[in-house]
Amino acid sequence: MKLLLREYLLSGEVSEAEQCLRELEVPHFHHELVYEAVLMVLEGEGPVEKMVTLLKVLWESGLVTLDQMNRGFRRVFEELGDISLDVPRAHGLLERLLERCCERGVVTRTLRDACPARGRKRFVSEGDGGQVKQ
Repeated sequence: MKLLLREYLLSGEVSEAEQCLRELEVPHFHHELVYEAVLMVLEGEGPVEKMVTLLKVLWESGLVTLDQMNRGFRRVFEELGDISLDVPRAHGLLERLLERCCERGVVTRTLRDACPARGRKRFVSEGDGGQVKQ
């Protein structure tokens, strides 16, 4: 799945990515493609708009079902705490990605609204006079 996504990011050929996914013949595993696509966006490997376009085409073609789309995103939701340790901006990027996907009809509002809330704010340091980190 990662190779398929990397090839798509390099070539921009949505039809080729769609064909490769069909040839894999693992429709029960398409949630992995969604999961990896979201991770690539969060880790800065793929632009939001390009991934939204791919997910939109795969959604409209019926290759990625509602269940598979939801499972892929929900896996990211479950791991967001750990992902945020490596990618501090992950939550904001995920919200942006979900909003674009919702606008383009790729995910439902219910899924968008299921995105975990940001964690609590932390103090900048012990000697900061009680200021909250923004």
